[in-house]
Amino acid sequence: MPSKAAVAALQDILEHALLIKGFVEGFDIDRFRQDRRTYFAVVRCLEIISEASRRMDDEIKLRHPGLEWRAMAGSGNVYRHDYDNVTPDLVWRTATGRMDDLVSMAREELSRTP
Repeated sequence: MPSKAAVAALQDILEHALLIKGFVEGFDIDRFRQDRRTYFAVVRCLEIISEASRRMDDEIKLRHPGLEWRAMAGSGNVYRHDYDNVTPDLVWRTATGRMDDLVSMAREELSRTP
């Protein structure tokens, strides 16, 4: 059973991955590049997901080796400290390419809690 901290982190990952999916729904890359509000909302959600991934129990990470846990955790530092190298294209690829995996993982792990 996940720790209380891991459950809270899973809930944060699920919530923010679903927010990202909603934010980009109906968008294409060109519209995303032009919509600064959506871009910044997605980046903020990715920062939260990054921090939440750091609070995940190791046993959960081991059950989901297909997720890039180290990159996920490190991405928050990039968004905060190396922001001038963060591009809409990079954020778009993350937002449209990995959220389903995170949603599935979080739902699966949360289903293990009483």
